[in-house]
Amino acid sequence: MAFNIESKHLGGEVVVVKPTLFADNRGFFSMLFHKETFGSLGLPTNFVQDNWSRSKKGVVRGLHFQWDPPMGKMMYVVRGKAFLVAVDIRKNSPTLGQHFSITISSDDPRLLWAPAGFARGFCALSDEVDLQYKCTGTYNPQCESAIRWNDPDIGIKWPVESPIMSDRDAAAQPLKAWLASPNSSHF
Repeated sequence: MAFNIESKHLGGEVVVVKPTLFADNRGFFSMLFHKETFGSLGLPTNFVQDNWSRSKKGVVRGLHFQWDPPMGKMMYVVRGKAFLVAVDIRKNSPTLGQHFSITISSDDPRLLWAPAGFARGFCALSDEVDLQYKCTGTYNPQCESAIRWNDPDIGIKWPVESPIMSDRDAAAQPLKAWLASPNSSHF
């Protein structure tokens, strides 16, 4: 099989997938998506948008999410090494406010699935990181937001103390503000 479920977290919603590498003296080949196999593993198969970001060491992006259309993301590092995070922001969830984090590199690849209702982000750990992610919803700037990367109520132990980040991400709302907003009822 081209993929194996390595582990499940936060009520089984966040999934770490290990792709099979077919290696020889030239390098390796691996699939990153296969509709029938993903479906048989209980993973999403309806991806509508692919995104690619490149970040310098010490950059933190996130914690981003979108409610309309709801957007889940399958994230993977194609070059470098990154610390990936998913936070449950679903108001009535038993794992609300809990997070899962994992370090993923292109040398030991994994895919991280986090469905809609989870805020996602990452920190670049190598000089440059290329991160790609498949999305289950198309981008809608009117219905997306972010949770503060260092919200003490979430308690993520980031591998950086003074990250490089956008002004927008640095000013993101705490989880409590999101939960008090009327939009939080979408999850």
